[in-house]
Amino acid sequence: DSEDISGNLAEMYEGMFAFVQRNLHRIQGNGGINEPGAMEIPRIVLEELLVNALVHRDYFISAPIRLFIFRDRIELISPGHLPNHLTPSQIRCGLANMRNPRLASHASHILPYRGLGTGIPRALKAYHDIDIHDDREGNQFKVTIWRRKGENQ
Repeated sequence: DSEDISGNLAEMYEGMFAFVQRNLHRIQGNGGINEPGAMEIPRIVLEELLVNALVHRDYFISAPIRLFIFRDRIELISPGHLPNHLTPSQIRCGLANMRNPRLASHASHILPYRGLGTGIPRALKAYHDIDIHDDREGNQFKVTIWRRKGENQ
């Protein structure tokens, strides 16, 4: 499946979330046979990482956010590396620098955005199989969500 998603911030978020949701497996777990089952990746993880990509990307770079779904992983690649001297270790702990302050100030009214520096720690708390890579040379930020064995077959 592939799709070009455009529109305003809310439309892009909804389109990205729908694309991921459409391509993930559902896990029945302890639910009844007529229940739809839970997504293999918790909803909060997808919400936080998609919002992060939209709010904190570098809008001075003329490139799209790229979202790939593979058998073993989901990759979310945003234009622009981490601002200033932030490192992946620091953002895992909740440290943040605001790249787009005006956008961030309005995001809480448009998206499920809960505040600067809270998204990555919240996603990691809900799901541990997430890698964060700040590619300064390539000028991009990449998050990889690893799909668990057995849930992606």
